[in-house]
Amino acid sequence: MYSKDAIQALLDARQEGFSLPQALYTSPGAFEFDLEAIFARSWLQVGLESQIPRPGDYFTYSVGRTSIVVLRDQRGGINAFFNTCRHRGAQICTESAGHAVRLVCPYHQWSYDLTGRLVQAPRMHEGFDVSGYRLRPVAVETVAGVIFICLSDNPPDFASFRATLEPMLEPHELRKAKVAHTIVLHAKANWKLVMENARECYHCRVSHPHLMKSYRDFTVKDLSGQPAKWEVEFRERCEALGLKCGEAIGPWYEVGRFALADGVLSYTADGKPVVAKKLGRVGHGDVGTMWWGVNPHCFNHVTGDFHFWFQATPVGPEETLITGRWIVHEDAVEGVDYDRDRLTEVWNATDIEDQLLAENNQRGVNSAGYVPGPYSQVTEALVLRLVNWYCATGKKFLAQR
Repeated sequence: MYSKDAIQALLDARQEGFSLPQALYTSPGAFEFDLEAIFARSWLQVGLESQIPRPGDYFTYSVGRTSIVVLRDQRGGINAFFNTCRHRGAQICTESAGHAVRLVCPYHQWSYDLTGRLVQAPRMHEGFDVSGYRLRPVAVETVAGVIFICLSDNPPDFASFRATLEPMLEPHELRKAKVAHTIVLHAKANWKLVMENARECYHCRVSHPHLMKSYRDFTVKDLSGQPAKWEVEFRERCEALGLKCGEAIGPWYEVGRFALADGVLSYTADGKPVVAKKLGRVGHGDVGTMWWGVNPHCFNHVTGDFHFWFQATPVGPEETLITGRWIVHEDAVEGVDYDRDRLTEVWNATDIEDQLLAENNQRGVNSAGYVPGPYSQVTEALVLRLVNWYCATGKKFLAQR
């Protein structure tokens, strides 16, 4: 358990424009606070609609010690529930994904339909009313084929995010996509260090040789105020295909479409598309990258041929699961329409490099010599926005306690 006063003192001690006090990156109390104040009260990107195409298809997702089951019901709607039986609390779905006509607790066989309604509770006493024991629902929203959940009874506004993301992402038709490959890395680093690293490219030129072959660092702004010729041509090319460009910043998200390096169409070693079947209505695929990031835990890049999704999941004060997913057109066949090694080469290498960077950062932060340092306002603006959001969200939570 965490001390409210101790966390408040740490948040108050943080100097504007600087990294966080040491204990917020290291202490068990700060980890517990983050799970309750940040992850349990934020919209979390947890999956794709295409992962659960049929009624009864489900997957599970964990936030700390809390498991959630996300499923498609008989009417085609998507529901989310706490994965906890209303009898004695046993976990109902024990697999990470599957299919079920009903959700049946493996302990005493209490059974729930796909809307969470308890329909069978064998050998209970006379007069027991099943109608009073539905599965506890979790807020769920979908936008352009992507599924989000929030554990809070009072989640942040989602409408502005939907209005921003949907017109930019919908042309990529992620409802007609599938997960082609997934990696999970166990980083020995606090989730905030993992995400701070993921929100900047200050380190990219030295640390990400594969990525930099295709990447144009959109976090470095042109201070002249005049768009470059390549930028004008990129916008015209995309808009001719009905694709929105530009950047939008919300309270807990960023969304934009940006050009890749000259002559580059995808995040591959040679810059050429790797998937023969394009992802959505993107012409020949020269559409840069459609990027969005969601606080506290993920970012996404969608090019003309595939979608890469990075996700950080805290599992301990200095432990984070880094999950990378590659998403392609639903009809794309491995070995025919794409080569998996080539598909994953750039972002796989980048994820491993980022894991090592975050772990080294954690070792340094653990030192008695650590004092918070200043962020670069040129190349770390997104990091600063993330950390400011974290502090403001944490303070708001404490004020309501």
